Amino acid sequence: MLLLVLSFLTAFALTYFAIPSIIHIARDKQLYDVPGERSSHYESTPSLGGIAIFSGAIFSMVYWTPLGGADHLQYVLCAMLILLLIGAKDDISPVSANKKIISQIMAASILVIKSDTRLESLYGVMGLHGALPEIVVIILSVFTILVITNAFNLIDGINGLAGSLAVLIFTTFGVWFFVAGFATLAAIAFAVVGAVLAFLKYNYSPAQIFMGDTGALMLGLMSAFLAIKFIDLNDGLIANNPYRLKGGPAVAIGILLIPLFDTIRVFSTRIIRGQPPLKADRRHIHHLLIDAGKSHTEATAILVGLSMFVIASVLFCHDKLNMHLVILFELALMSVFSFYFHQKANHKRNTN
Repeated sequence: MLLLVLSFLTAFALTYFAIPSIIHIARDKQLYDVPGERSSHYESTPSLGGIAIFSGAIFSMVYWTPLGGADHLQYVLCAMLILLLIGAKDDISPVSANKKIISQIMAASILVIKSDTRLESLYGVMGLHGALPEIVVIILSVFTILVITNAFNLIDGINGLAGSLAVLIFTTFGVWFFVAGFATLAAIAFAVVGAVLAFLKYNYSPAQIFMGDTGALMLGLMSAFLAIKFIDLNDGLIANNPYRLKGGPAVAIGILLIPLFDTIRVFSTRIIRGQPPLKADRRHIHHLLIDAGKSHTEATAILVGLSMFVIASVLFCHDKLNMHLVILFELALMSVFSFYFHQKANHKRNTN
């Protein structure tokens, strides 16, 4: 427990005291995120908060956890560093989508090949439990990391949302790793929680700074890393272990549901309309809430509250329902929620 507290406090303190200097430098050098036509903001705001999150979290991880151990933390840091470089470049001067995806593939490949962050099977999804061929394991694992990384990047659209969801997600994973006996992974999770909580002090409305691609990509990558570790380690626990959760993939999906579902929904909608899946628009779930008349604070509170409800529901019924029924419940709940606010947003647009 002391390790978790120290990891949290170290990351929190470093990030909290670093952000004012970053805000000052960004304003002095005019390194702003300028609102566009799809933006939910109206003022130019510094977007380098991810550098402070990265610095606080990395320092805490390196200081309090062992490098070169069974968790291969040094390779995790290498993967994070790649996304720090491409994210910071994009926050200062936009980078092409191709360059960003190549950097993400490089980072994901390091996690999969060097740090052994792998989905070794489908863990019961579609009734399949057996080990997969090596090449399938690598492709599936890299693809999963890319999806989660970009899902987190895409949900970062309004004040406080990505950071608040990150705190909830990393706290949930961190608590499970701690009680299940994986102290190093728990310390990593709580280092991120500490850094993000410090950032949120400056990110809630009115936002003084955004996390930018630097922060969102890092949080997405670390979410993917912990999610895959959770699924694999949970599956490896003995059947009568009190902390073994049935239907590990369904639980992981529930923890990450809002960014994952939003990304799949938006990409599917764009493809159905004959548009490129990466085309920017205002179809994200947070945009629907804003267009329905909610403020940034209200929209963030609603989505975080929904995520808490989903996580609590999944943890309650993981051993009572079939894994596929749990996943169906998650998708149905999000579909109804999205449809409701889509209708409200359309009604508000038509009456204005």
